[in-house]
Amino acid sequence: MSPDSSRPAGGPPPGPPPAEPSGRLLAIPLPPLPDVRPGDDLAALIADALRAGVGADPELAILPGDVLVVTQKVVSKAEGRVVDLRTVEPRPDAVSFAERWNRDPRQVEVVLRESARVVRMERGVIVSRTRHGYVCANAGVDASNTDGAELVTLLPEDPDASARRIRARLAELLGVDVAVVVADSFGRPWRWGITDVALGVAGFAPLADFRGLTDTTGRELHATVVAVADEICAAAELASGKTSRRPVVLVRGAPLPFGDGSVVGDVVMSEAFDLFA
Repeated sequence: MSPDSSRPAGGPPPGPPPAEPSGRLLAIPLPPLPDVRPGDDLAALIADALRAGVGADPELAILPGDVLVVTQKVVSKAEGRVVDLRTVEPRPDAVSFAERWNRDPRQVEVVLRESARVVRMERGVIVSRTRHGYVCANAGVDASNTDGAELVTLLPEDPDASARRIRARLAELLGVDVAVVVADSFGRPWRWGITDVALGVAGFAPLADFRGLTDTTGRELHATVVAVADEICAAAELASGKTSRRPVVLVRGAPLPFGDGSVVGDVVMSEAFDLFA
């Protein structure tokens, strides 16, 4: 699609307009899930946690417009996206980098395997572009909370499809329609600290397009597209924390853009628009 007066060259295609904000945002972690293993019915575990949680907190009863934010780690575990480092034979480049920066060469090897392109590999840090198109540290390979010193998790093969499956299964188990986001922690360029962002989404469009609307002074907006799904993930992480063992959060009151979008299709910027490559 060619650029127009309301969309700068390289911007995303026109998307849903913003929904009206509710003025109140609620984020409630579900009770802890049991340890998730490959092959587990993750949606069933979430449904059980919802049923158990409603007894203690009636606000966990699903309402229209609610979103369940599910951390990538439990999704990857349930889908078998786990690697035992004892089975990994690192290549010479991985060994050399690991020795220089005190890293595990086997984990470096897994990162390289999961990388469609290494953006930068320096000072012990590997920044990669994954097959999905995400640009992140270590291609999303993570050794934390893996229930084993020799295990690492990989990103889901298709996080949007993961979110759709969880949503459909929850509708089957609970008889309710709830949006689902798969979330992970990413760093930000030129800023310290991590924040949670969306890897996959089901039940709403991940972006709200303000372009063509006017601001409070009547000026037309030409570039404002809000990453609603990412903002929901950040709010959910503040409610659950990193060490609570509560990987699912119900978020209520977020203004969800209408539609059924895709993080990979709608949010991820193609390499053609990378100003720093």
